[in-house]
Amino acid sequence: MNRIFNHLEQVDLIGKLADMKEQHYRQTVLISALLELLIEKGQLTHSELENKLVQLDAINPDPIYPKQ
Repeated sequence: MNRIFNHLEQVDLIGKLADMKEQHYRQTVLISALLELLIEKGQLTHSELENKLVQLDAINPDPIYPKQ
């Protein structure tokens, strides 16, 4: 019985990961759309965005993913 439960836990975990991937994709699309609208309306420039990204990246000394 324990082995069956372990497989069910694995299936549940895979399902949760798939849900998280879908949410991540939707959030990425939303952020991209918002940034494009701000740039199109002249509220933000590509260089301002890049400068802010560099500034925020410098704040975190230990990024989650190593730079390549």
